[in-house]
Amino acid sequence: MKKTLIIAITMLTLVAGKSQSHNDVGLQLQSFSALVDYINEIYVDSVDRKALIEGAMVSMLENLDPHSVYIPAEELAEMNEPLIGNFDGVGIQFNILKDTILVVSPISGGPSEKVGIQAGDRIVEVEGENVAGVGVKNSDVMRLLKGPRGTQVNVAIVRRGAKNPLDFLITRDKIPIYSIDASYMADPITGYIKINRFASTTIQEFRDALVELKMNGMENLILDLQGNGGGYLRSAIDIADEFLSTDQLIVFTEGRAFPKDETFATSRGGYEKGKLVVLIDEGSASASEIVSGAIQDWDRGMIIGRRSFGKGLVQKPVSLPNGGAVRLTTQEYFTPTGRCIQKPYEDGKEAYQKEKYERLEHGELTDEHMLFVSDSVQYFTKLNKRTVYGGGGIIPDIFVALDTTATSDYYSSIIRKGLMNSFVLEYVNKERKTLTKSYPDVITFLKEYNFSGPLKEDFFEFATKEEVAYDEEGYLHSKLWFDTRFKALVARNLFDQEAFYEVINPILPAYQRALEVMNDGSFKRMNLAQNR
Repeated sequence: MKKTLIIAITMLTLVAGKSQSHNDVGLQLQSFSALVDYINEIYVDSVDRKALIEGAMVSMLENLDPHSVYIPAEELAEMNEPLIGNFDGVGIQFNILKDTILVVSPISGGPSEKVGIQAGDRIVEVEGENVAGVGVKNSDVMRLLKGPRGTQVNVAIVRRGAKNPLDFLITRDKIPIYSIDASYMADPITGYIKINRFASTTIQEFRDALVELKMNGMENLILDLQGNGGGYLRSAIDIADEFLSTDQLIVFTEGRAFPKDETFATSRGGYEKGKLVVLIDEGSASASEIVSGAIQDWDRGMIIGRRSFGKGLVQKPVSLPNGGAVRLTTQEYFTPTGRCIQKPYEDGKEAYQKEKYERLEHGELTDEHMLFVSDSVQYFTKLNKRTVYGGGGIIPDIFVALDTTATSDYYSSIIRKGLMNSFVLEYVNKERKTLTKSYPDVITFLKEYNFSGPLKEDFFEFATKEEVAYDEEGYLHSKLWFDTRFKALVARNLFDQEAFYEVINPILPAYQRALEVMNDGSFKRMNLAQNR
């Protein structure tokens, strides 16, 4: 650590001030290079020079802001995959259960499905290497199964009902990573779309979902950005454009080396009319705040939930000669009213990241009156002149407290240890044929499936064996959450991620409130622009 800090301090002189001459900077670069050579040649211990220099770069960036980061070459492709929207691989969703790779489901149309791999299969060998009962980890699975498109990999599968392992040769291909987790009708006229990140494919995914929802009678829309940590600025702009009218300002950016750049809505919005609710929470950041800020500033829709994270800095990816890259903060972004929603970061990166969790300790997440904002960051919306605030996140129009009363220590212990997930994986794997026959589609499952009877007893017995003793009082206190989450996990394993949200959402307070305001006159009272 000391070695890294020594070099970091030297490198920090490169950004010390604008008054340094070109010769001064050149001298500092020469000094840094000389120091690295001296360490390599005469330092008392042998050192990893590559790691030393990369550590210095990391330390230097940490002294700038919390979002400027160095990405080593070997990590670059993997970090970009969720934003690019695809990766090369075999196309399975998996979990590691009882030290074995369990196929939760093959990705539809992917290479594994094409060769006949099924949900519930257990991968026991990859290219002749045993991967069962050897402490396999997620990173091992990625190393063995991911690879360039067109390459092949041999796997051995153990399948329920088959006497011997089955061998498959899978040709790797492009596997899509979807940024929309769910899109369905929440009630006969209200659609629901959950975006988990703003990737290069998000706008097309959103437009496709919008078309399907409209065909199903959608008049109102709930856009769920809870827990969405951001992504591409361009994707956020495209999504906001779907809701705003021509020439309405969406966002503007400014930076020391970049002039003010304003981006306006075009004429191609797919949902410029109709009631709109955006759900946000303390995990909604960056691109999520651009979308919710633009909608709030133009009085276009209603923001429901809790104060968002507060990231108002824009990063530009910069490639380095060593194959790595830097995501360097180059600009601040501002909502249409001129709000910068970046929260303070003067106390360092660690304090900056912890601030989101400290909100619970301070009471902000459970009591809206515990959020204190300064009049110095007060702004007024573009149409109705409603008061909104900058200085650290988007403050919702309607606050919904974090519900800490409905759970119990027993429920929390079950969830923390992942016992419900493990049990459901094994249960669905064992009973898949029976479940599929009884519940052929999501609609039937939602109406008829219940967590009850012997199954519930089996689970409690399983949890007790895993050192979480049954607590009847704790279970009864959190029964709604307990039973609903179990059903949601079964739905996800039997169908898909969307089914999980169709089960779990109706018990979530923010979702409930969103449906309420569609019909209680709130839009009319607030004069929001659902019909403009």
